[in-house]
Amino acid sequence: MYKIDIFAHQLMIIIGIIMFIFGLIGNILNIYVFSTWSHLKKKSKRKCNNIRSSNSSLYLLTSSISNLIIIIYPFLTRIIFDGFQYSIKDSNAFILCKFRYYILHTFDLISLTCICMATFDRYLISSRKVRLRHMSTVRKQTKQVILFVFILNSIHSIPIGFYFHVSNQNQCIIESKKFLYYYLWTFQICLHSIIPILFLTIFGTLTYRQLKKLKHTKRKGTLTSDKRLSRMLLLMSVAIVLSSIPYCIEHIYYIMIPNDRSKQTSFIYLYHVITSLLFYVNPVTSFYIFFISTPNFRRQVRKLIFWKRPIYHFDNESFTMITILHNLHE
Repeated sequence: MYKIDIFAHQLMIIIGIIMFIFGLIGNILNIYVFSTWSHLKKKSKRKCNNIRSSNSSLYLLTSSISNLIIIIYPFLTRIIFDGFQYSIKDSNAFILCKFRYYILHTFDLISLTCICMATFDRYLISSRKVRLRHMSTVRKQTKQVILFVFILNSIHSIPIGFYFHVSNQNQCIIESKKFLYYYLWTFQICLHSIIPILFLTIFGTLTYRQLKKLKHTKRKGTLTSDKRLSRMLLLMSVAIVLSSIPYCIEHIYYIMIPNDRSKQTSFIYLYHVITSLLFYVNPVTSFYIFFISTPNFRRQVRKLIFWKRPIYHFDNESFTMITILHNLHE
């Protein structure tokens, strides 16, 4: 059993540091690309004010900023706790316990919500029904939605700072049983797992079906670009779903056997380390999913790496919506 504990610590250190480096680089590049696209999209809108377009770039930019914060603070401290077995003391309890969990849950929920909103926006824009397409928000409304999401999650996570304490074993715990069950069911199982899984599965599938129905359209270039963006969000959704399932199972297990945490076996601890790493797969791998699935994303990154002149036009291959096709046929 002792060897399993050593293996779990080394796994967190080695895999965790690799994920931290790649996640840090990836999200910085994400922020550059999506901020560039958002800025160019604002300029392009002046030339086509009659066309309602997707605001996925704004949602993905917000998600990338949230992911960067998660990697720099909560993920790095998780590596220190589980990898190097650092003990939390009363002197640093606020920074490493209360504030850490507040930042983790606030920005992780912001990131997940923005991914869900981007997927939902794609579903509305790609719909063949005019009523659904008109439900898609314009740029100003999208900013208001993002601000609302930030405020809502920030307020909802405030109780975490009050209920988390340092135990006699120098670990972050929730002493209140009532809030513990609320925390496990609401934060961990529902908001971080079940709801995103169901939402992304349903609307990702519906968007894919709607795009397949438009395969016979004459504007093949626009359709191809829409499929690429949908594929990017679909792959991101699959990554979120797969990484959330083990995390959800772990916390359901803790609810079913609440007294087992004090007598945690080496195998349970190893599973905890694996699910913790999988939990951070989403903020770490988003850049690489975007890079693989979207040609225009790759071109934008290459221009940054090789110090070429930036793109001064808004490339339709990135975020031009299928709405244009419907407007032409109506």
